[in-house]
Amino acid sequence: MGKLVVTEFVSMDGVMQAPGGEPFKYEGWTFEFDRGEDGNQFKLDEILNAKAHLLGRVTYESFASAWPSREGPFADRLNTDPKYVVSTTLKDPDWTNVTVLDSGDATAQVAKLKDEIDGTILLAGSRRLVQELLGSDLVDQINLMIFPVILGTGDRMFGEMNEKTTWKLVESRQVGADGVVVQSYQRT
Repeated sequence: MGKLVVTEFVSMDGVMQAPGGEPFKYEGWTFEFDRGEDGNQFKLDEILNAKAHLLGRVTYESFASAWPSREGPFADRLNTDPKYVVSTTLKDPDWTNVTVLDSGDATAQVAKLKDEIDGTILLAGSRRLVQELLGSDLVDQINLMIFPVILGTGDRMFGEMNEKTTWKLVESRQVGADGVVVQSYQRT
């Protein structure tokens, strides 16, 4: 059985929108901070430990426009690993090793994927998909890289949920020189 791990860059007020430069009032806001070698290693370890990647269409398009032209261990793995995109509009993905999952029933599609993949399925970005899967109780772990900034506007990671869920903090540490914090939570 697969383990679904959500990994996100968030501001102190929970905004996850456009951390890497997509159109937004504060696009690329994470680049203002030094996450250091420890932070970079944390992100690389996530990629190296993943068996597959799950993305929503918007995040897929952002990644597919950036990563195929890059090199190095992070890019190499992201470019060659299996990728699953939840979408009703994406028909002909042009990135390597991509399977499109119809988002008509994302919960059922991801539950099936978790049954088929033995290992970590890493889900980055993809706010609407993350919120749906959290609401469906399919997320096993949440990794947050929290940047020391309050943006005050933008899409937030956590939306309205029907039920309360509880999590156990399994890691918390500062990375880099600017006070970026990595926190990992597992579902209890």
